Amino acid sequence: MTMLAPMPSGTPKRIVYAGTPEIAVGPLRSLHEAGFEISCVLTGVDKRRGRGGETTPSPVKIVAHELGIPVVHQVGDLIAHAGPDTLGVVVAFGALIPHEVLSVIPMVNAHYSLLPRWRGAAPVERAILAGDDSTGVCIMRVVDELDAGEVFARQEVSINDGETADELRVRLDAVARTLLVDTLRRGEWSGVPQAGEVVYARKITSVDRRMTCEDAALETRRIRIGGAFLSVAGQRLRVLE
Repeated sequence: MTMLAPMPSGTPKRIVYAGTPEIAVGPLRSLHEAGFEISCVLTGVDKRRGRGGETTPSPVKIVAHELGIPVVHQVGDLIAHAGPDTLGVVVAFGALIPHEVLSVIPMVNAHYSLLPRWRGAAPVERAILAGDDSTGVCIMRVVDELDAGEVFARQEVSINDGETADELRVRLDAVARTLLVDTLRRGEWSGVPQAGEVVYARKITSVDRRMTCEDAALETRRIRIGGAFLSVAGQRLRVLE
């Protein structure tokens, strides 16, 4: 297997951005406002919604069009938009970047946890469900293994009592936007290997949201991640608070 592409020699001259949901919109806007040249945005394909079968673009695609940035849906198409000192920036893209691309374009990821704790898809919800007192944001290198790259910058964020996943995500987003821009401007790519116990943040399922009334503290945390429910006489009752 070939090596990963070398990191830029300082501040990147060009960025290719990969992200899909609403949480990835803020960092894209911040990079654009900071004056970085964003040559391309990679995002998920349009989704069919509603009975009429109309397609809806991702939040990131909507903003990319607003900013006049070309959009692609295939990861391999990023290569045509790369050049010398190009850096890929990934925020909640929703899929692994294949090695064939990482060998051409170096990439960093803004991940919403203090790695190596909560690698994976649902770090915010898992931190709340586990009763963690704090979490944070890491800017780390994208490598072949999931969320395992060296860390270039990190900032711890406390989790407030009773804070919901949506509320925490808003605060983490603000941290990520600043940390990402500062890291790219600094252009120092000597990272720190992740150390400590690796814990994975698997996707949230109905099992995680189903309340059993056996552990009051855990049930409260289920409500905080959103979508909590009770099963009563075969009926699913949503619990909001």
